[in-house]
Amino acid sequence: MEEEKVWIRQAVAGDREAFTRLVEAYQIPVYNLAYRMLGDAREAEDAAQETFLRAYTRLSTYQTDKKFSSWLLAIASHHCIDRLRRRRFTWLSLDELPFLEQAAGERNHPEEAAIRQEERDEVRKMLDHLPPRYRAAVVLRYWYELSYREIAEVMEITESAVKSRLYRAREMLAQRAPASQTAETAPNAKPGGRGQGQSHLITICALDSVAARRSERR
Repeated sequence: MEEEKVWIRQAVAGDREAFTRLVEAYQIPVYNLAYRMLGDAREAEDAAQETFLRAYTRLSTYQTDKKFSSWLLAIASHHCIDRLRRRRFTWLSLDELPFLEQAAGERNHPEEAAIRQEERDEVRKMLDHLPPRYRAAVVLRYWYELSYREIAEVMEITESAVKSRLYRAREMLAQRAPASQTAETAPNAKPGGRGQGQSHLITICALDSVAARRSERR
């Protein structure tokens, strides 16, 4: 962390080698964010390069009292949203999101694995239709596990706006849920329970439920 602060100070002073070290440290997180928002490897590479180019030209605006990673992800997020807005059809590949990956235990229980795979497929289909600003909030919250405050910094909005976007995203997901996913079944769905799998996924609480299961495994 201290070494990173030195690199940042040197980069702000015009040291290109120091900025190169920052690029090496953050190229994977930036690329991953771009890929999960854009769904295309080549476009994600272009977006990552553009992100670092913009970061380099804006180093003088970086406030040292804030996390450099949040500042950098903000640039990447806004650039990806701009790209998505220029598309007629927006796409987000969620195949590698940790909370959609197959758990180790599922591999030993084919029936349970099939249920979970059905859940993951359903979540992917519905998240693909979220508007860019909601999708970005969901990715930052449930993939990067950022706090509301950190998401607010990245997206340059208020914490209440973050909560509102996540709430609206869940609301939109619920509207796209299959007919079998009703409010009446929601109370009976327990994280990791069979009832949740049999109803595919109670979409309105799906993301929070899966996040809760991840926390329990730690």
